Amino acid sequence: MPDQVEFVAYGEDCILSGRAVLDAARLSDMLNDHDEYLVSGLAIQRFDEEAPFELDDEIAVPRDEIYLVHASGPRGDASRRHRTAPQHLAIKMGPYKVRGFFHALPGADPVAAFRRRKVMVPLTQGRIEYTFHGEHRETKVETVIVNREQIDWVEAVLPTQVEFPEGPKRLVSKPA
Repeated sequence: MPDQVEFVAYGEDCILSGRAVLDAARLSDMLNDHDEYLVSGLAIQRFDEEAPFELDDEIAVPRDEIYLVHASGPRGDASRRHRTAPQHLAIKMGPYKVRGFFHALPGADPVAAFRRRKVMVPLTQGRIEYTFHGEHRETKVETVIVNREQIDWVEAVLPTQVEFPEGPKRLVSKPA
């Protein structure tokens, strides 16, 4: 039986949760390797409806409809890891404000390094803020994987900065 992992993803107008088959060493690798993901036991919480609903069938979820995903499953091969310096980033993407540590080579500009990564980029000690049915929500996860193609802007900030920035100092433009 193939390995399955918990799959919690945030779209423009909903939050999806279910189980996905892990066909790579890490969830971030799988998310970068495919343009869509098969998810079973899918529960959908829509921003415009009160009651969530579930789908029993396996559903293909396209990457371009996902803003971010909670990381789950194995961390991958420890021998492939490099020494990095964590840089705290604030990211605005659609209805979400995301903060977390981006791991880049020491001395690297975190925003420039972030732009050079593959589409799905992990951040550790992630914090996701959004409004759901008029209620402010904040979710903390060990690692969140953001879809770089869905970002409105990104800014390096101090981890002690309480307020989310009003806007970026530099824009990360979406592809045309």
